[in-house]
Amino acid sequence: MITKESIENLKNHLDIVDVIQQYIELKKSGANFKACCPFHGEDTPSFVVSPAKQIYHCFGCGAGGNNAISFVMEYEKLSYPEAIEKLASMYNFTLEYDNKNQKKQDLKIIEEVNKYYQKLFVSNNTAKEYIHTRGISEFSIEKFEIGYAPRSEDTINFLKNNYFNLVEAKELGLIDTGHNGLYSRFIERITFPIYSMSGKIVGFGGRTITGHNAKYVNSPQTKIFNKSKLLYGYNIAKENIYKRNRIIVTEGYLDVIMLHQAGFNTAVATLGTALTKEHLPLLRRGEPKVIVAYDGDKAGLNAAFKASVMLSQSEFEGGVVIFGEGKDPADMVNEGKVEELNKIFSSPTSFIPFSIDYIISKYDISEPSSKQKALLEANDYLKSLGVIYQDEYKRYIAQKLNIRESLVKVSSDNVRKNEVNLSKIDIAELCIIKSILEKPQRLDTVLDIVDASMFEYHREEFELLLTDISSHSLNGILINEKLEVYDDERLNSELILLLHKFYSKKLTSIKYDDKLNLKEKGLLLRKVQDSLRQLKLGKLVSYNL
Repeated sequence: MITKESIENLKNHLDIVDVIQQYIELKKSGANFKACCPFHGEDTPSFVVSPAKQIYHCFGCGAGGNNAISFVMEYEKLSYPEAIEKLASMYNFTLEYDNKNQKKQDLKIIEEVNKYYQKLFVSNNTAKEYIHTRGISEFSIEKFEIGYAPRSEDTINFLKNNYFNLVEAKELGLIDTGHNGLYSRFIERITFPIYSMSGKIVGFGGRTITGHNAKYVNSPQTKIFNKSKLLYGYNIAKENIYKRNRIIVTEGYLDVIMLHQAGFNTAVATLGTALTKEHLPLLRRGEPKVIVAYDGDKAGLNAAFKASVMLSQSEFEGGVVIFGEGKDPADMVNEGKVEELNKIFSSPTSFIPFSIDYIISKYDISEPSSKQKALLEANDYLKSLGVIYQDEYKRYIAQKLNIRESLVKVSSDNVRKNEVNLSKIDIAELCIIKSILEKPQRLDTVLDIVDASMFEYHREEFELLLTDISSHSLNGILINEKLEVYDDERLNSELILLLHKFYSKKLTSIKYDDKLNLKEKGLLLRKVQDSLRQLKLGKLVSYNL
């Protein structure tokens, strides 16, 4: 069992914005961050994260929590201990367990296997010859920890001889079970260790040098490895990405290694998949310009188009570089064309014109019917962008298709559906509740004078405040930047207004209450009238009805 002290230390180590950014893309919005909610479908952002309060809340579906652990639990569908261990592995944090004989940690197994593969590479002439023919230097071999995975039985024996738990090794994607028993996932392959953003090894990529059907393979999906969220080389490139404000996204391990070797030290690569929305939070870190550098074959062009559409819709800056003639960045570095590469990366084609050009290139626009189809598809893409981009690029589409600009339709900027409609709530009541949430010590004073029945619109929220002030259901009030936090003097003034409104209505209801006898009615009327007199003098009164 994980110790309580260790859990608290982990919590102190975590920043909720940093954690959530690794799952979804957040955008700055005032003091907070916003995103489309990951827990329900929506087109406009209603999910808010507060770095100051370390909480999150969705104004659309009500999902929320008071720390990063609760978010990971909800997003990944993990138990509390599983979420803690997941976060610990993400942030290279060592947990402490009550059981002193706790088995070796997951990542320790991968680290030792990586060291084993590196040692084998040094003594394998075939692997070294292949790497050297690709132009990779000894320095790069060491920097990127290039290794070699041997025969399947050799890896299995290494795990057994070092007393590693084979079940753990299987869960981490190092081995698996087949018809003939255990086998290694990586067999006779050059290995490229893959690290998380926090610098912890989480898996491998492998390149065959003995003719296996699959040229490249990656670790399978595991509790610590999700290739749709990882970028090869990011752990090495991240500091330079922040400094140079640029990230070059390539298609392969060798492209990354060779580009770094040539001085392009912001290069990373996707892991056998195209860029996905899950990569966006990682790409957004540091707000760099994104250069998508793909091959000029059909698959590369299609992947570049999809990436351009996604990145332009998310308003990333940058552009696309396409390598033709069967070359890739690694080949150009190996051929000494570094200066040419520098010029190419300095002038990429921006995402929007690249996307429009790609769409139109699919059609024979000399034919009116094809031109119409090209216009419709280009129009659909244009409408997915911001209004400024729509206005700017409708001219570009018209010029490319040689049509009147008026034929290119743009959409109006729709009002966000999920914004809180403040006309349907009572701002004054919510500001009082928020002021108490911000300073819980005020609650003792307020309890003497305020009853939940005084809140006409937000009685449930006030009752929840009384029973569970730390409930994540109140996060929506805490995060709402449109709600003011009162100082003590202003809070007293607002409470007086709340009380006066309540007692005025109470006075009327008592007067016309036929169920009360004259004595009861008289007593209640005197109490209410006395309270109203005190309130008019600017004095708070205790609730005594």
